[in-house]
Amino acid sequence: MNEHTTTNAVEQTDVLKAAEQLQRNGYVIVEGVLTHAEVEQWRHVLDELFALERRAPYEPGDGPSRSEDDEIEKFIAETYPVSPEELQRIMRRVRHTRANNYDTSWPVGPREINKSFLHIPNLFDHDRSQYIRNLPAKSELTDRLVENSYSLGLARHLLGRDCVMGDVSATSIGPGTDGGAWHVDAPLTQMPEPLPDFPLGIQVAWMIDDFTFDNGATRVVAESHLTRRRPQWKRGSGTGEVALCGPAGSIAVWLGSTWHRIGPNTTDRPRRAIISFYQRSWIKPFSDNRENIDSDRAVKMSSTVRYLYGFSANGLCRG
Repeated sequence: MNEHTTTNAVEQTDVLKAAEQLQRNGYVIVEGVLTHAEVEQWRHVLDELFALERRAPYEPGDGPSRSEDDEIEKFIAETYPVSPEELQRIMRRVRHTRANNYDTSWPVGPREINKSFLHIPNLFDHDRSQYIRNLPAKSELTDRLVENSYSLGLARHLLGRDCVMGDVSATSIGPGTDGGAWHVDAPLTQMPEPLPDFPLGIQVAWMIDDFTFDNGATRVVAESHLTRRRPQWKRGSGTGEVALCGPAGSIAVWLGSTWHRIGPNTTDRPRRAIISFYQRSWIKPFSDNRENIDSDRAVKMSSTVRYLYGFSANGLCRG
């Protein structure tokens, strides 16, 4: 097991240099992107959101059951370490979403469908870990992250100037958890091998807490993107595994094709981060921010932020 720690941000402020390292190794770490004050502000915001959503989980409603629901429920239970309560919340959301789409079923099963179409847990690791979805709709601070000159510059260099946000969420990796499964990011999960030899998306993890070897720092396999294949193992330590460690305020960036997973947290405290996924404009996003951000909020954003969230970045064919 290797541990990658950060170097001085002054040495990595050149976007081109960081992009070269990202394309060579599959990941790069830059410290000092957020100030101490910004980190503290985010900690306060996230603590409130995590607590609120535990008290009152998102429950849009329910819908009619269909014959395929048993297969969907089995797939979710096998794929994610969820509690029975969270599993049933997910199934209600699946049924509710289908009902809102005129009871339209998928033509293939959950193992084949685009994962952007399938609800995934907000509580996992049997409720010890937590996601906050649709973060742009829940905090205006998110706008400053996605428009950050460093992260956006890197994304535009690698993905084109018309890149968009596929998703922005926050994670809290709970104490005493075993870590996640190895994976690459959509749409690579559905593409035939060999995978494309150019990047389709990049993940930017904003470290709200220190990322350490012991508290669940993201794990990657260096240069795994060069194999142009999906991970050869599912769980546990992998050959060439690197822990992406750094102080709060740093960012860890990896290609969507780099094999990665959430690391085990053997401490007694959660590890918090914000995950922003930049992707090429022609890939279907995980979240539709246009549906979640009200007009009063949208008009106050810069045009760049609105575009990144999907405004003027969607099909418009009418009439």
